[in-house]
Amino acid sequence: MLELSEFEEMYLKRIFELHSDKPDQIVKTTQLAESMDVSAASTTQMLSRLSKKDLLTYLPYRGCRLTPIGFVSAARIKRREALVEILLVDIIGFKGDINAVACKIEHAIDEELELTLDNMLGYPETSLSGVRIPLVERKMESLQDNLLPLNCLPDKTEAIVELIAMNNSERKTLEGFGIKLGSKINKTNHQFKVDGKNIDISNSLSHKILARVSHYPNS
Repeated sequence: MLELSEFEEMYLKRIFELHSDKPDQIVKTTQLAESMDVSAASTTQMLSRLSKKDLLTYLPYRGCRLTPIGFVSAARIKRREALVEILLVDIIGFKGDINAVACKIEHAIDEELELTLDNMLGYPETSLSGVRIPLVERKMESLQDNLLPLNCLPDKTEAIVELIAMNNSERKTLEGFGIKLGSKINKTNHQFKVDGKNIDISNSLSHKILARVSHYPNS
């Protein structure tokens, strides 16, 4: 992936988002400027800069389209944003401004960290808002032997509970579900089964239960 400034990455991501809304049309300069809350002149300068890096095709007074290289770069930036948001909400339970924090962190993530995050989160298919996470140049490794929070287990996965990070009252709630160390968890169609019994567990609890993947659909 090309070395880009934070502002260049923000432009690429926004163009990617606007293009996704209307893939058959160019992204107009005025539309992009309004979306970025900057002047049309500043937007024109940035489009010219990105065009020289072969990240987009700039049509003066009209707008732009992402080149194949630009599309891949923008897709990966968008994926990193989605991964960070899932990490913040589902793993550490962050309650602040998710979008603002994710936007700051995504620019500091390199390819190695992106792969590690993606793997740790179980290669999620959709963002927190339900939008499909871009698959462009996604490198997927086997999840077998990985330790993942329940809510990050991919669909059609089987795993064994190895760690429960909860207080006593939360552990009592789990007892009602029959979840304990060594329990076998199956996830199908976003539903959980524990030792063959269907359960309905909250997201706040599920990210505190870590299970080691023992069977993955591709294995």
